[in-house]
Amino acid sequence: MQNAPLNHKGRFGPFGGQYVPETLISALNLLEEAFDEAMADEDFKNQLHSELTHYSGRPTPLTFAENTTNHFGGAQIYLKREDLNHTGTHKINNAIGQILLAKRMGKTNVVAETGTGQHGVAVAAACARYGLKCKIFIGEKDIERHPFNVLRMKLLAAEIIPVNSGRQTLKDAMNEAFRYWSGKIVDTFYCISTALGAHPIPSIVREFQTVIGVETKQQHFLAEWRMPTKIIACVGGGSNALGIFYPFLDEPVSLIGVEAGGYGIETGKHAASITTGSIGVLHGAMTYLNQDCTGQITPTYSFSSEFDYPAVGPEHAYLAQSGRVTYQTITDQEALQALSFIAKQEGILPAIESAHALAQAFKEASKMALDETIVVCLSGRGDNDIRLNWFRRE
Repeated sequence: MQNAPLNHKGRFGPFGGQYVPETLISALNLLEEAFDEAMADEDFKNQLHSELTHYSGRPTPLTFAENTTNHFGGAQIYLKREDLNHTGTHKINNAIGQILLAKRMGKTNVVAETGTGQHGVAVAAACARYGLKCKIFIGEKDIERHPFNVLRMKLLAAEIIPVNSGRQTLKDAMNEAFRYWSGKIVDTFYCISTALGAHPIPSIVREFQTVIGVETKQQHFLAEWRMPTKIIACVGGGSNALGIFYPFLDEPVSLIGVEAGGYGIETGKHAASITTGSIGVLHGAMTYLNQDCTGQITPTYSFSSEFDYPAVGPEHAYLAQSGRVTYQTITDQEALQALSFIAKQEGILPAIESAHALAQAFKEASKMALDETIVVCLSGRGDNDIRLNWFRRE
């Protein structure tokens, strides 16, 4: 099944759109025009490829998890190692692409939001490399949870803007970043962290992350001479998942997205907007989000700051509604157990977000045949998670 074509309103089926103040419509239209021109320009694409190769370190490897595969005794498990990118996550793919686009548009300033700080670090690094000034909005609660990444951003010359409104987490940081950008659109570029927001932002982010899936398809074929049986990726906003899923949408491959189950769906303390949410509008797009019967956003919870957000990207909403991608939930406890297991079995410390996908892969593997394969998108490394959180939960 092919992905839903975007119409002139920038929708994936009923999802997406541009639910923003009139003052931002012209800025979004200019962004779309600049992006389309850039992706039609071979010089821009060559520069992007060169930077991903020589600055970020792509292609990232597809690692066979032999010890883990032997333990579960079913499908062969492969890990797409986005944790080995420069700055430690898939976020750098999008940051490089968007900051190059910002320079092409003549912008001199960049604004971004961040939760765990990984997107902020990637944007700060790209801005430092390409000579743009950078402001990063981050909630006060996330500053407390991720001081190491805050320090990294400061060392990379980013200005940190603490956000003390709302719950002081990712949604609130995005609110403030949008508000700031709306008054500075002439010289400022908003580098959003994931495939959320008003059109054309979700498509831009997905396009810059699709390199993950393109590489995976080539690498898996060289390793196995066939397509993977299943691909599994964690889903918050959903950029790493879209990046690895997109090149496989027309292939006979099972695609599984994994949302944050928190303390368990039944407790209400989770961030699973596809699993339990309903259709609404947040940050400029129609999508699935956690809201009450009056349309008010309900609190979310996840051990991961990056998942502590009440909505999912509109393209994921379409893929869920259409049935092309299956979405599951994994609890904090299951994710932490998967993190500990893969560390001891393979010598890899994944991000908490990635551990959600690993936990689902472990459930799937033992039910599958020995000649089948699973690819897990290891979206980032977990040094920061371990430093701050792990021993409090063990």
